[in-house]
Amino acid sequence: MVKRTESQQEKRSSLIPAPVAGLLSLVVPGLGQILARYFYRGLLLLASMGTIVGLLAWRIHLLAHREGSPLAVLAKALQRRPSFVIPMLIGAVALWLFIAWDAYQLAKPEQRKRSGIVFLLIFLLFFALGWQITNIDLYTAVTELPDVLPRLSQILWPWGAAFDEITEVISAGANIQVPCTDNPPPPPEEIPGQPYVMATPTCGDLSVQDENYRLVPGTVLTFTGRGFAPNTTAEIWWFDPLGNEFRVRQEGEYLTVETDDQGAFEIEVTMPYRLIPSTAEGPQLHRIEARQASRVIGLAPSEALRLSIERMIETIMVGMMATFFGIILSVPVSLMAARNLMSGSWVTMAFYYIVRTLMNIVRSIEPMIWAVIAVVWVGLGPFAGFIALTLHSIAALGKLYSEAIESIDPGPIEAIQATGANRLQTIAYAVVPQMIPPFISFSIYRWDINVRMSTILGLVGGGGIGFLLIQYIRLLDYRAAGIAVWFITITVAVMDYASAEIRRRFV
Repeated sequence: MVKRTESQQEKRSSLIPAPVAGLLSLVVPGLGQILARYFYRGLLLLASMGTIVGLLAWRIHLLAHREGSPLAVLAKALQRRPSFVIPMLIGAVALWLFIAWDAYQLAKPEQRKRSGIVFLLIFLLFFALGWQITNIDLYTAVTELPDVLPRLSQILWPWGAAFDEITEVISAGANIQVPCTDNPPPPPEEIPGQPYVMATPTCGDLSVQDENYRLVPGTVLTFTGRGFAPNTTAEIWWFDPLGNEFRVRQEGEYLTVETDDQGAFEIEVTMPYRLIPSTAEGPQLHRIEARQASRVIGLAPSEALRLSIERMIETIMVGMMATFFGIILSVPVSLMAARNLMSGSWVTMAFYYIVRTLMNIVRSIEPMIWAVIAVVWVGLGPFAGFIALTLHSIAALGKLYSEAIESIDPGPIEAIQATGANRLQTIAYAVVPQMIPPFISFSIYRWDINVRMSTILGLVGGGGIGFLLIQYIRLLDYRAAGIAVWFITITVAVMDYASAEIRRRFV
């Protein structure tokens, strides 16, 4: 043992004296370690130092926001962010010196011990650069947290928006002519036992914008009604000639009126601003209406809940179909990508390298990117998500299957071949029986991945619940977004449990 240790020490003895190693690493970081026969350590230190210097120079250039000499750029960066630039410069210089000291220590024949201080310093410098590059601001995160808590609470508990009240609606309306003519429409006829409204006058002019885009109020209508539920709020709605309806606003608020004890009301309504189509000719009939929800008669699933259920089913089906076609198409690919099956001749080996290369290329591109390409190809919708997941599943499963094939026991293969079986028979009777358990395991795992991945492909137009989720977020409808998030969470949890149970029972 003593002789072996001494021979190993002589074999790793430095090619140069310790002072020279230190000076060389001072000129080129890591060169002294390389010549001291610590080749990989020297390369690692050289790469680390080069990366840190490059990242630091890039950040200083961005902070300076100017072109000019390096000194001018450095001075500007020091002026803008001295708390970052000065410690980083000191740290980079300290690392350079530590690398030279490390080379000196490693080249000393009597004391060749490796120190971890230099790598600790590298880690600290990379951590500081990462902190600055990612713009981490804990103060903002803490101070702005109260602003996001209400939205977060809506997402975490959105079920108040999952159901809508089914109400009994009482409504009545009157026609309004725009502009006035010699024959304005008469007040509506009153039907006994039904609510009635009347507008005075029955014609007028809409609100318009002047040349400075200021609103010029239109005709003021006296809107009266009776026969409604007493002491209940009524909403005022407007219908244009195209059938578009909207609630009337005045002074930035939706216009409502409270009925009296007999169910009657009276309110002044300024005719709203409405763009008139360029093709409109002559007087147009608009309609003003009073609506009143008198009582709640039940609950019904809201539109957000119904859409979330529909899109979640769509998401599950996309993942399921992508997994099915991915398994079917990846099996022949995996056979061509298994070295032990394709090493018979140079032709089969050529197929092996081609298939492995294509699988690596397809697998390296994330499904989100494939979804963007598929959207350009076939348009928005679940078909694009299906294409993206199927392509990635073929490459991913093909790699897993082929590696499982390469690790099978060669004994059965040799035994089958000894009987004179051809390649197809060898695969059918020696390879397939050994492959069933790992194939099932990998397929279930990929099914779980595809269902989870299909939930976010909608963010780029791949259909499913992800598309609905991003629309709700853009509309700032956090309760509806919370419903979609809950469905995603529940589905992923159920799929995880189901896949684990299938794996436990059949694998």
